[in-house]
Amino acid sequence: MEFGILSLLPPVLAILLALITRSVIPALFAGVWIGATMVHDWNPLLGMYASFSEFILPNLGDEWSATVLLYCGLFGVLVAFLQKTGGAQAIAQSISKRVKTDRGAQGSTMLFGVIIFFEDYFNALTVGSVMRSVTDKMRVSREKLAYIVDSTSAPLCLLAPVSTWVVFVMGLIGAQFVELGISGSEYVTYLATIPFNFYSILALLLVAIVIFKRWDFGPMAKAEYRARTTGKVLRDGAEPPSDDSMHEFETIPGNPKKRNFLVPIIVLLGMIPPMFLWTGGFPENDLVTAVGEADGGLSILIAAFAAIVVALLMGLQQKLFNFKESMQLVVNGFKSMMLVYIILTLAWSIGSVTQALGTADFIVGLAEQSVSPAIIPILLFIVAGVVAYTTGTSYGTFAIMVPIAMPLAHAMDEMSMFLAIAAVLSGGIFGDHCSPISDTTILSSAGSASDHIDHVNTQTPFAITAGISGLVSFFIAGVTGSALLSLAIGIVVLIVLTYLLQRKWGQKIPDNYSIT
Repeated sequence: MEFGILSLLPPVLAILLALITRSVIPALFAGVWIGATMVHDWNPLLGMYASFSEFILPNLGDEWSATVLLYCGLFGVLVAFLQKTGGAQAIAQSISKRVKTDRGAQGSTMLFGVIIFFEDYFNALTVGSVMRSVTDKMRVSREKLAYIVDSTSAPLCLLAPVSTWVVFVMGLIGAQFVELGISGSEYVTYLATIPFNFYSILALLLVAIVIFKRWDFGPMAKAEYRARTTGKVLRDGAEPPSDDSMHEFETIPGNPKKRNFLVPIIVLLGMIPPMFLWTGGFPENDLVTAVGEADGGLSILIAAFAAIVVALLMGLQQKLFNFKESMQLVVNGFKSMMLVYIILTLAWSIGSVTQALGTADFIVGLAEQSVSPAIIPILLFIVAGVVAYTTGTSYGTFAIMVPIAMPLAHAMDEMSMFLAIAAVLSGGIFGDHCSPISDTTILSSAGSASDHIDHVNTQTPFAITAGISGLVSFFIAGVTGSALLSLAIGIVVLIVLTYLLQRKWGQKIPDNYSIT
């Protein structure tokens, strides 16, 4: 059947419902159901039956989906063990002993955020809660602490070679490879998007600039002036989250060891290259061929499992928990990823629905007639940003937008698939950073014990600054296809904008304040 413009109904309905309800799960399911209903002559009962029998269950049951869901769960388990053994806390304590200035406290917070690159929730809660005493001592405002934590969590998870976000996006890319008949490694494809993920790169760079040049502006400048001159790290009347909400992330008693964090992470990262070569048929295949044909999902799954075994054995050897408690940690780790399981399954399903309706073919035909390929990355970035801002979830945004962006790029020879995916990823992070209902934004406020609205109000001008710079980069990339040139121009725009905003909207902090 030819559905024409009606083939847009499932993804558009999913986007609109996500915007209205601010909940992505029912929005995605509604998109699957309406698409299945259309396939079955607009019969809603048959549509409900087909939603499960033809779309959800087949997507849930194949080997690739099972692999993705399993390694998502294993990452949840790894995070649970790293939290329980206190390795991250030990690293933070080691860093804090060397801090002597407010700039050092902020730079150390950023460094600690970079170290915990593999899971955004764990990053936001751990970095904020552990570094809070250090930044308070150096009179750094809680708003600034929350900004540093928030802007080094999600962006890093998309720029690192392995993280919970990487495995989620790989799942979306792999599903589209199947739908589009593309052969290749979804992991290598993901790695190729990193140089084009301009917002994430620029947001991290902006954090470094603001810290080391002290180029604060807007509400953040006022918050920093207040903290540094009066010692009030929170404004009068601020309402930080209750410490009761942090009970799952309280500090570990005793003397936690840095090796409890470093050794499992080294195992995780160290296992991936040999597993890639092995699953890619090396040495029968040459190095390049082996990497291209590697099973990225299975490689990361085995690496994560090995890291968990190491973390478990280290915890048992140090008597941090007994074997029964370790098994409960495993269960809790899988439970923590339940939302990811549901969103991924529905994302795969709505991708299959749009394939059955010919949505991608219609969008491609429309775009080829009316939109220049150079503009498409900008449009993808903006739409993804709007969806993420209004829903508060980057995962949900990726689930909705990647099945639209990849077929569009696949059909347009002039457009890079890597650039299209990166535009969606960047837009999702940008909207997430501006949204008051974003989960990572809320957790950053909680971990830093900052008033949540104060955090949103002080962070948004910085996010918009990086977002404008990112838009320029995406436009240049759409015209030239060069990631390096586009990023270089974006960096220049970012530095100039930040400097001008600081000069116009900043507030000079006196050099003679004292810290007692």
